[in-house]
Amino acid sequence: MAETVGRGGRRLRRVIGAGAVCLVLGAALACLDRQAVAALPPLPQDGLDAEASTAPARVTLGPRGRDIRLAGELGEGTAERLRRLLAANPGVERLHLTSEGGLVEEGQAIGDLVAARGLATYVPDYCVSACTLAFVRGSRRYLVEGGRLGFHAPYEAGPSGRIVQADGVPERAAYLAAGLDPAFVAQALATPSEDLWVPEPGRLLAAHAVTDTVDTGRFPDSTLDDDPSPAGARAAVLRLLPVLEMTPGAGIASSVDGLAAWYAEAYGAGHSEADNVAGLRRRAALGIAQALGRADAATVLAAGRFLLRAMLATRDTDRSLCARIGAGADLVAAGEAVGDGAEATALTARIGAFTVPVVPPESARGRGCASEIDAYTRALARSPAQAAESVRTLVLRAGASVREASALP
Repeated sequence: MAETVGRGGRRLRRVIGAGAVCLVLGAALACLDRQAVAALPPLPQDGLDAEASTAPARVTLGPRGRDIRLAGELGEGTAERLRRLLAANPGVERLHLTSEGGLVEEGQAIGDLVAARGLATYVPDYCVSACTLAFVRGSRRYLVEGGRLGFHAPYEAGPSGRIVQADGVPERAAYLAAGLDPAFVAQALATPSEDLWVPEPGRLLAAHAVTDTVDTGRFPDSTLDDDPSPAGARAAVLRLLPVLEMTPGAGIASSVDGLAAWYAEAYGAGHSEADNVAGLRRRAALGIAQALGRADAATVLAAGRFLLRAMLATRDTDRSLCARIGAGADLVAAGEAVGDGAEATALTARIGAFTVPVVPPESARGRGCASEIDAYTRALARSPAQAAESVRTLVLRAGASVREASALP
């Protein structure tokens, strides 16, 4: 089945948690795809802790003053906070929405503000339930590739706390007034309150719910909209780079903190998510490679074998990636290429702490896929002691390129 019930975007999966079949998302009930969570541990019945379910939405001005970021549950007063921020910032052109839903009245009021100002709306990750009432009022409605819009019938809490499906006439009128296809609206509001319908992008475009799908390079990064604190940036780094997942004795917490500080600064500068993620990956890969060059012989040998596996896995499908893995001793890309994140994480833990490069190059210089494979194969064919030093020499090229770049005027 092409369309899903309850499979959200990148952070939506984090918000609703792994392992739940149905759980409360603030004001929205959503179901995860059962196949995706069958092997994962169940969550408590309430799904979210009290703090997460009652925290007010963040409503903040974007770094360059041309957009406003709204992230979190649409609770009472959210629209009023947005109104005040819009009044103080006449240059705002776009509203970024990352929300699990909330009060229908707030979603409609936010939509009224969007329409009155002629704002575009953008979903950088997920927007479900009442959030969609605001999103569809945008003059242009942008959805990031891989992002999710989720719909279901409205509901109310009955006398005993049970969920009771409510009259969807106001929501139907709002969607239709925004120009959505009537058949789409009917299906959205026919979705039971305890489920969540997540249409495919093609269906959203055809129904005029979305006007454009965009890649992560189109607009300023919204990754930290929900939590720009050091802890939030650190969580984002670990989510984007699972190879850095903490293990006992790994000793790379300071390295993760360094990457998080860099990411928070890049986010605050208003760069795109595509640029920020690429920069983060480049810094992590080069930092790990530099530390690998100083590691013990056994770790260098294990990493060399893993890098060779990754190059062999990619030589027929992406020779450019193959060459970059070898030339940059890139364990971040190697783990993804091999599909063995556990081994890459274990190797990174063995390598230990690393310094985040200040001025990394765009890419390490290499000799091409075939030449890199040949170089690693020859190095690993030697006696263990000689092999370790030969691989170390190959690995140190990445660090040398950073030093050369740092010396440039």
